[in-house]
Amino acid sequence: MKKLGMSIIACVFVALICGCASVAPQLYTLSPTAVPSGDASDLAVTVGPVSVPEAVDRPQIVSNFTPNQLRVDEFNRWASPLKNDIARMVAENLAVILGSPYVSVFPQSVSVAPSYRVAIDVVRFEFVPGSEARLGALWSVRSTADGKIRTGATTLAESIQEAAPAAMVAAHSRMLGGLSVEIAAAIRTLAAGTPKEAAGPAK
Repeated sequence: MKKLGMSIIACVFVALICGCASVAPQLYTLSPTAVPSGDASDLAVTVGPVSVPEAVDRPQIVSNFTPNQLRVDEFNRWASPLKNDIARMVAENLAVILGSPYVSVFPQSVSVAPSYRVAIDVVRFEFVPGSEARLGALWSVRSTADGKIRTGATTLAESIQEAAPAAMVAAHSRMLGGLSVEIAAAIRTLAAGTPKEAAGPAK
């Protein structure tokens, strides 16, 4: 009888483990938020490399529960590496803002050589459930025609009433949209001082 009881307990334990293992994690991806400016251009831009803090450079979504405590969520994950997703989303935003079909993600490229290269170092990518999301990034835009560079530092925060990861992802998408607007302005400034034949796609 004792052996039977132990066998039942073992079976229940195995069933619980299998049940937990069969729960698929929720996958999240950032989404572009840019609004078309109405002006079309042929500015050729490549976005990347993008770096992110090591603490969030992982498949799982990371939350800040206290100033000194992080929580890694095994059941809520990024659909692709975060730095790749940020590069993709900024590129999509820039394509819309600049009205250009020649925006790509490094090291991929479109059929033309880029006239401007964007590098982004994300130094803060935080989420405090039920409180706020925070984004901090250092970035640069370099003209391949004359080597001129414009740099910037973007710091943004957005209040979040919800604790769900989806709210954090949406907030970071909006803040990265703001970052994209600043980068687009820097590209336009460089383009304004570059001969037209050099500002467009290389032939």
